Amino acid sequence: MKYAVLLPVAAGVTADPEWIGGYAEHAEACGYESVGAVEHAVVASGYSSVYPYDKSGKMELADDLDIPDPLDLLAFLAARTSRIGLATGVLVLPNHHPVVLAKRLATIDALSGGRLRLVVGMGWMREEIEACGVDFDARGRRGDEQLQVLRKLWDDSAPAGADHDGEFFRFKGAMSYPKPVQKGGVPIHIGGHSKAAARRAGRYGDGLQPLGVAGDELRDLVTLMRDEAEKNGRDPEALELTLGHSLAAVTPEKAGKLAAIGAGRLVLRGNVTKDLNEAKDELSACAERLGLAGSSE
Repeated sequence: MKYAVLLPVAAGVTADPEWIGGYAEHAEACGYESVGAVEHAVVASGYSSVYPYDKSGKMELADDLDIPDPLDLLAFLAARTSRIGLATGVLVLPNHHPVVLAKRLATIDALSGGRLRLVVGMGWMREEIEACGVDFDARGRRGDEQLQVLRKLWDDSAPAGADHDGEFFRFKGAMSYPKPVQKGGVPIHIGGHSKAAARRAGRYGDGLQPLGVAGDELRDLVTLMRDEAEKNGRDPEALELTLGHSLAAVTPEKAGKLAAIGAGRLVLRGNVTKDLNEAKDELSACAERLGLAGSSE
């Protein structure tokens, strides 16, 4: 099992360079596999969109909370660390032009030595996506095409360059360098809770990171992902499943139960605190409990 840590955006500390840099360094020293950064380009004050992962319909984050750009944040943390993986969790894909995004992602992957993992979602906040100039109702079709564009621009298409003629994006002879260090490009995992997300992971992704689902519903999504992969001539067993848990509550026994249903990675969320020492102690205690390499250093 791989254990990742979600960077504590709810505490309002992720734009503090010393706080978040120290947190990532400590996560690396404890032996965690990766850190993950969330995204909201904007949050509409008093938004009317329904947040699907809480009964209140509202997310826990305040409208005016610091939420740094996740790719810039991960690039900063790449320079503060040397081994730990760098992940989005999740990047709102419709907010981004895929040609520009392909270059940004490949650059981080190259400069970090191949440590980047991309987790994308189609987004739930209509106000945010429309502020970025995108038709909210077309975001799924657009997202599928964006994933195809990323793959094309990361492939070695020299000397002619890459061509694409789609519904939303068109280019010819496009040469995008540097390429990602990782073979096959930056791994792309699909976040979400819908059947569409599971199918998208099977067709285009390297894994699924479902949110807010469990039990039979989770098993059905995983089966759907693997069936879709097989239909598209892809290896369903090569696709990863990432689930969430709490830093304070996870145990080897609980992780084992999730591994039994196919999970290969847990993204752990910590308690909300602005006290860096308290946050580090929580990382250390969890690492010790899980027996992570580096936890006793």
